[in-house]
Amino acid sequence: MMLRALCRTGGALLQQTQRAAPRLWVTPAQQRWASGLPMNTVVLFVPQQESWVVERMGRFHRILEPGLNFLIPVLDRIGYVQNLKEMVIDVPEQSAVSLDNVTLQIDGVLYLRILDPYKASYGVEDPQYAVTQLAQTTMRSELGKLTLDKVFRERESLNSNIVQSINQASDEWGIRCLRYEIKDIYVPPRVKESMQMQVEAERKKRATVLESEGTREAAINIAEGHKQAQILASEGEKAEQINNASGEAQAVLAKAEAKSKAIRMLSDALTEQNGNAAASLSVAEQYVSAFSKLAKETNTILLPSSSGDISGMVTQAMTIYSSLAKTSTHVVEEKKSDDDGNKPHQ
Repeated sequence: MMLRALCRTGGALLQQTQRAAPRLWVTPAQQRWASGLPMNTVVLFVPQQESWVVERMGRFHRILEPGLNFLIPVLDRIGYVQNLKEMVIDVPEQSAVSLDNVTLQIDGVLYLRILDPYKASYGVEDPQYAVTQLAQTTMRSELGKLTLDKVFRERESLNSNIVQSINQASDEWGIRCLRYEIKDIYVPPRVKESMQMQVEAERKKRATVLESEGTREAAINIAEGHKQAQILASEGEKAEQINNASGEAQAVLAKAEAKSKAIRMLSDALTEQNGNAAASLSVAEQYVSAFSKLAKETNTILLPSSSGDISGMVTQAMTIYSSLAKTSTHVVEEKKSDDDGNKPHQ
């Protein structure tokens, strides 16, 4: 009962003290903090992921841990309550000028967390407002370093640069910026039209390049096909000529061999009995065959005066043959005698 009465007395005194404070010395931020601060009821239960900053007689005393805590009434006061969860802050839309003098409208989302409740309470008046303003100014400065094309291509690097710049300044406030994401980028209508025209021109260029490359590849393939066809045709013609030449050579050899056999057989037949009669018969047959073909190939015919006398023609041919045979026999004998005379006597 005494503890309950003491708590009620302390709470009443604390409320009277806050009411008696002059309004001229209280800032809007302090009013906002004071409106959401818990009262000192001696026995306090701090929720998880929250830090309560306790002031004793106006000075920082300690930070209450989550769970059960005890405070001295009248002397101790909860000055600040810091949320240690990850907070999401919507960065309002703002205008920025790129390196190529294009005005852009950009908004984003900021993710941060309070790491040091003491610095967040006494290092800056309003941590969230300070980080939001810092994010806006950093975004404008980073966009001023990039052209319009690079803003769209290097969006991830732009976000990381903004996070690094914010962390360098917010370290004294006990706040850590985890990430920053650009939501939307609004481009002026004229710039958007020029970008669309540029995209269409780039697509037409790529289509023309691809079409020309396809035409070139087709021409190369056609030329390669003609080349291979000519090579194969020449090789085929070469093989055909070789085969024809080989066949003609074999035919000539066969004809020569057959002729040589015929001559040997004829010579053997002439040496036998009645050889001259057989030769006369062969000459007569050839003469009659040649005489029958005279008027078949041309209209101009030259005939000897004794063309009708077959026996005379045969006799004349046999006479020529006999004289040539005697001449060849005489030459062979002279050559043999000369060879015998040139031999040395032993």
